[in-house]
Amino acid sequence: MMNTMPPVTKNLIIINILFFLATYVARGYGIDLNEYLALHFFKADNFNPAQLVTYMFMHGGFSHILFNMFALFMFGRVLEQVWGGKRFLLFYLVCGVGAGLIQELVQYIEFESLFAGYPKTHVRIPDGSTLLVGEYLNYWRTVGASGSVFGILLGFGMLFPNERIFIMFLPIPIKAKYFVIGYAVVELLMGLANNPGDNVAHFAHLGGMIFGFFLIVYWKKKGVMYWQGRGRNDNETTYFR
Repeated sequence: MMNTMPPVTKNLIIINILFFLATYVARGYGIDLNEYLALHFFKADNFNPAQLVTYMFMHGGFSHILFNMFALFMFGRVLEQVWGGKRFLLFYLVCGVGAGLIQELVQYIEFESLFAGYPKTHVRIPDGSTLLVGEYLNYWRTVGASGSVFGILLGFGMLFPNERIFIMFLPIPIKAKYFVIGYAVVELLMGLANNPGDNVAHFAHLGGMIFGFFLIVYWKKKGVMYWQGRGRNDNETTYFR
């Protein structure tokens, strides 16, 4: 299967898996790679601009990386076949960085609404202890390729709007354009709900979609051949679980 995948998609999956395994190996030596490679809030002591790239190769658990890599395999290889490796890699990185920037913006709004002007405030963390705001900000960390993956889903929906996608738990396949729109609406509603127990970066997912949308529109306006129609039938069904 790996031999039939386009090279960029294959190597992105391999790199993500290697980073995931390295996280557990490093943890055995008392090193938390997330301290260095996860995306921290830009006002936190541990923030580094390079984290806007490195965070998208880190993941919070097996189910997290499994979903992202499965979606990358299902839809990323299609876009790479259409666009070519260089353009697909650029799209992947732009969506990931864009998602990180949106996440930083959302966290800044939250910071201003909760902590601005109160640097001496103590905040309780899950283990029951309290930290000053400056220390607490180091716990605002974002990881995962989801921003890039959601950009890929958006790109697939724009290029193949009428291709049917079969989703587990739904009795009938739906067209890609409706799947993407529905998913975006769900992410927006969940982000606005701001459930305290929800640690998913919903607005980062939307950020990946937004940056992906504008990049595709830019390519189209510049006359770049972003759709070549190689090897796809718009009436095929793609299975997504």
